[in-house]
Amino acid sequence: MTTENPEGEGSEPSSDSVRFKTDKESSSSHDDSDPIRDQFDSIKKMRRRRAVGWLALITFIAFIGLQSASATGLLNPDARIGTFLESLGQFFPVTLHFGIIPFLNLGQYADFIVQMNLLYDPEIGGLIFQWPPSPGDIYAFFFQELGMFQIFGEAGVTLGMGFLGTLLGFPFALIFGTLGSERVTPFPFNFIFRGTMSFIRAIPAIIWTLIFIPFFGLGPTSAAIAIAFDTIGNLGRLFVDELEEIEDGPIEAMQTTGANKPQVVFFGMLSQVKTSFIAWTLYIFEINVRIGVTVGVVGAGGLGYIVVAQQNLLRFTNMMATLIAIFILIISVELFSQRLRSRLRSDEERMGIWELITGFPERMAESALK
Repeated sequence: MTTENPEGEGSEPSSDSVRFKTDKESSSSHDDSDPIRDQFDSIKKMRRRRAVGWLALITFIAFIGLQSASATGLLNPDARIGTFLESLGQFFPVTLHFGIIPFLNLGQYADFIVQMNLLYDPEIGGLIFQWPPSPGDIYAFFFQELGMFQIFGEAGVTLGMGFLGTLLGFPFALIFGTLGSERVTPFPFNFIFRGTMSFIRAIPAIIWTLIFIPFFGLGPTSAAIAIAFDTIGNLGRLFVDELEEIEDGPIEAMQTTGANKPQVVFFGMLSQVKTSFIAWTLYIFEINVRIGVTVGVVGAGGLGYIVVAQQNLLRFTNMMATLIAIFILIISVELFSQRLRSRLRSDEERMGIWELITGFPERMAESALK
């Protein structure tokens, strides 16, 4: 008895068999694509969540911005367009050449700068800028009048406040910054110095000036001491951050030779950051000169005092001339500081004169927020 092959030898497979194989292959292909589809769906969900998160963040910022606008009165401003346009005409006095061509009258600015000795004091400068030179006058300039800053007039007062504040604040910033590092002083004792610097930074330099006025009187002395205090807080914090990032190798090498703690700190730690410390000090000096302008507004002297005095008299042309003098002073100091820092630090961006001038507003705003 022979058994017959249902499909027959060499016969075509039945439709049910073909359908079974096709479904099996389709199912296998579907199983293989599931991880890819799941990953794709996961990416889409993540993007949707990210979009919702950004939308929520923008909405929250807009809501908080509306609250701050209400607190500052921006929603109902007392704007005086006419008065503002009139003041602009005084800020930028225009004269007509040939009766028809308008030009900015820079002569009015120059006259006020010379009249008020904003950038140069001819009485002090006459001691050295004379021909033939007089040894007695030169000696008087350096050792009697002490005129290296006074020769620059009101700008010299502002420059002197920034320099003296940096000079007085630097040693204390070095001490507090070094002892505030956990590498030098163990936790929590290092927070005694960190907390002191945080307290100093919490009070703006202009408020420190008001604090010292009863002791030193209203003048540049109070401003210089206030800037020194501000330097301790700001420069000391930068010193701490630099010390936290130093390499452990030189420190461990010093410890294996039997060096004591002061030797490790001085030769193993501070030697690694001396270039950065000098660069940061120059940067803070640059900021302190700007602060010298700010504290002058409360009567501390210098160019800041001239600005507010002319503003109170509504002499906006003279006020603009003083602002030009401030611009010249700040750019000169920044050019000097930036060039030195670019030589000391390889990561410092080197800028030319044009970049320094065009980027001045942004850097002024950044330093004002510090």
